[in-house]
Amino acid sequence: MDFKMLISELIAEVSGRSAEEIYNAVEVPKAAMGDYAFPCFKLSRVFRKAPAAIAAELAEKITLPEYLEKTEVVGGYINFFVNKTALNKSVLDKILSEGKDYIRSNEGEGKTVCIDYSSPNIAKPFHIGHLRSTVIGNSLYRIYGALGYNMVGINHLGDWGTQFGKLISAYKRWGDEKEVEEKGISELTRLYVLFHTKAEEEPELNDEARGYLVKMQNGDEEALSLWNRFVDISMREFQRVYDMLDISFDSYAGESFYNDKMTAVVEEIKSKGILEESDGAQVVNLDEYKMPPCLILRRDGGTLYPTRDITAALYRKKTYNFSKCLYVTAVDQKLHFAQWFKVLELMGYDWAAAELVHIPFGLVNLGAEGKLSTRTGHVVLMEEVLNEAVEKTKTIIEEKNPGLENKEEVAKEVGIGAVIFDDMFNGRIKNIAFDWNKILNFEGETGPYVQYTYARCCSLLRKAEVSEVTGNIDYSLIADESSQALIKALGDLPKKIKEAADKYEPYIISRQLIEVCQSFNRFYRDNSVLGSEGEVRKARLALVYGAKTAIKEGLWLLGIKAPERM
Repeated sequence: MDFKMLISELIAEVSGRSAEEIYNAVEVPKAAMGDYAFPCFKLSRVFRKAPAAIAAELAEKITLPEYLEKTEVVGGYINFFVNKTALNKSVLDKILSEGKDYIRSNEGEGKTVCIDYSSPNIAKPFHIGHLRSTVIGNSLYRIYGALGYNMVGINHLGDWGTQFGKLISAYKRWGDEKEVEEKGISELTRLYVLFHTKAEEEPELNDEARGYLVKMQNGDEEALSLWNRFVDISMREFQRVYDMLDISFDSYAGESFYNDKMTAVVEEIKSKGILEESDGAQVVNLDEYKMPPCLILRRDGGTLYPTRDITAALYRKKTYNFSKCLYVTAVDQKLHFAQWFKVLELMGYDWAAAELVHIPFGLVNLGAEGKLSTRTGHVVLMEEVLNEAVEKTKTIIEEKNPGLENKEEVAKEVGIGAVIFDDMFNGRIKNIAFDWNKILNFEGETGPYVQYTYARCCSLLRKAEVSEVTGNIDYSLIADESSQALIKALGDLPKKIKEAADKYEPYIISRQLIEVCQSFNRFYRDNSVLGSEGEVRKARLALVYGAKTAIKEGLWLLGIKAPERM
């Protein structure tokens, strides 16, 4: 039951205002003040009365339905107290009957959402800077999927461009086939860094690199063979990281996929009369929109990122007919996306303004580690970070629970989950500071704390020898304050999932999981579960089962595993 909507409809009946208007004004007060509150200040101009008088008048007109215990007028507010038994039944019956599907809806049925995320560059390390795009994108993929949308996850690999010309040049001059095969991306990175060092002394090397790119574009067999080899080596290493994160994609169509599709798009831009020459390059002037020109072709006729992105968007719209296409990249690319989104609008594609969404995020602050740069070779590898998290978690487990079964697997789930949760605990636009002591803390607002609470729920149900809760439950037996706080937290989770999708903010779910866990631990402190008997025990176990289900599914939405023992 959506009590907020039901209450809004009640107020609408006696006030003559729309239920939607009332719904947007209804608040959630402190627990002692009720479950919902309507501020009558909103109606003072309409009724030309003081808010307190309006509140008293409306409250007098309301006939209490069964789902409400009472109303109270406090100043200009009408406070509503939901019937606790009705609330308990509404929330727990849904969880017990639907299980993991209680968080899901069909609002997106028949609609497709594409998400472009992760997208590392081939032949360059998968470093900590890729973490945010990868895990935020994966979470949004799961969130929208839970709302019933058809999902298309796209890893738009950086597998084309001048950097490959540089790498081919470096490989042919200083590379060794055996070294590349054995060391993989680390050797390719060494060669790439070496090229930039040498090019500072011999600028003509850059011309050689551009020449190799032209050869690739013209189908040169040797150049393309080397390029394919670099792609294969990179994908093997990337896949190890994706396997650790439990992330997969529906499409790996990278920049190279659009090579044979860009000429037609450039011609279309030209035919719309918006392409013009600027210092030898071809651009779309965006002065009117207070943006620099969007570069479409370089002086030498080569394509650029906007050319490929425009082509990719047109291909995706034609192929998937998306209702939204989300791009999860760093905030410093905001202008880039604004420019080529506008070009698509100027080409006459009205859907671009409403359906293309750039989802920016802040940076990972590594403190003393400094800024990441592949050109100088100063990178913190993602695989190393995840392995370090697992090793540190193993040490904690050995200290706290050395007899734990499946220690290796639990260490992976907790360590990697801790890194992901830390990234998603704050709004995505905020820079995050990487701090091992905070990330791996089993107390406070952390991933291990949420996972530990889930394991505690599982332990209680195991000891009670309950795998599921069935039959009639006397919901009046869990009307105490801490039980009610947990019920409300569980009931709010599906609404928070919708909010997270609307705002493109996974942190809304991570914060709600903390609320669920804190409420559960207060409930567990205040109520004996295993020591209770009869109908009381059954009702409390139903609440434990509800918490277990909510935490597991909430963690899944964030891309995190839920170990049953810790």
